[in-house]
Amino acid sequence: MRNILFLFLSLLFVLPCSASDSIAVKSNFKLGEVVMPLSLIGAGTLGFVQPIRNSRVEVRDFLNEWRGDHRTEVDDYLQYVPLASVYGLSLLGLEAKHSYVDRTLELATSYIALGVLVNGIKYTVREPRPDYSANNSFPSGHTATTFMGAELVRIEYGEEHPWIAVGAYTIATTVGVLRVYNERHWFTDVFAGAGVGILSARIGYWLLPYTRRMMHRLTGCEVFVSPTASTTGATLNTVVRF
Repeated sequence: MRNILFLFLSLLFVLPCSASDSIAVKSNFKLGEVVMPLSLIGAGTLGFVQPIRNSRVEVRDFLNEWRGDHRTEVDDYLQYVPLASVYGLSLLGLEAKHSYVDRTLELATSYIALGVLVNGIKYTVREPRPDYSANNSFPSGHTATTFMGAELVRIEYGEEHPWIAVGAYTIATTVGVLRVYNERHWFTDVFAGAGVGILSARIGYWLLPYTRRMMHRLTGCEVFVSPTASTTGATLNTVVRF
């Protein structure tokens, strides 16, 4: 865990410095973009306030009575659909905002941020799950993962295809609801998980100019990959620029 944290902090503080030595790098960061994720995380923390804490229990008990023993594992798989769509939609002919290589850098940085934030909070707070199976309920990792994917889909395709972003966020919301339905999380865990996921995706996007520059410095080249698929087959177009 400490190794992951060190790597994440390196990305935040070292990359901007190293990227400025020969080529000016324009940051993607906008202060207003932290409002929604931080608001969701803040809403999640209300679960530690007594009136909301009581409401969580009431919601859990109602769902237990209504659901009975009927649970689903769909959320275990559905959480990855938005992430897969970051690449898959390009194969269907939609144009993404960034190249495949850039999306890979963006996704990798987002995952590092997600791992640090989710696990760091989980094992610091140690909130019991609604079914009391473990003490790592807050925030919801499944929800964070799927909202990270949904936000990356919005970043890559939402400007030209807003309905794609709506679809991705609908899937992410469904996952969050199922986590509560399956008694794996309190509803406040889901709010916080959604905020962490969106924030992680935006960190990956904010740092993309620096991770791209770092990759160029390490490899000495820029790689552009463009796979295409059709009814007759698939092709992989690769350009390497030194």
